[in-house]
Amino acid sequence: MYPTEIVEPMKAQLTDHGFTELTSAAEVDAQLQQSGTTLVMINSVCGCSASSARPAALMAVLNGDKKPTYATTAFAGYDVEAVAKVRQYLLPYPPSSPAIALFKDGQLVHMIERHQIEGRTAQMIAQNLIAAFDEYC
Repeated sequence: MYPTEIVEPMKAQLTDHGFTELTSAAEVDAQLQQSGTTLVMINSVCGCSASSARPAALMAVLNGDKKPTYATTAFAGYDVEAVAKVRQYLLPYPPSSPAIALFKDGQLVHMIERHQIEGRTAQMIAQNLIAAFDEYC
């Protein structure tokens, strides 16, 4: 597990803007059983990808005309139980962190894997998410 002093500032990038933390399997199950749309950002310490993914998720949520009902986050390598549970919901996609998923009524409807984040700007990723919000939210 990563040290708290490394993880907390990266978590705060999202939670300071309204993202709810998912830290246990029970929280993930409860969240994804709710009706509506849930954005799940699997946060990560990976500098090359997470440094684009976090701002992209924020840009999309703050700037899209349509927004998910819930914006949530779990931290890979820290919120171990929650991330493992989210990954069960993400099957058949392989584990990926960072990753961004959109669920509608508990069903996965849009997925952005790490390989779709790497080398892309936050603006490009945000546009991808905003298009998914327009379609599903």
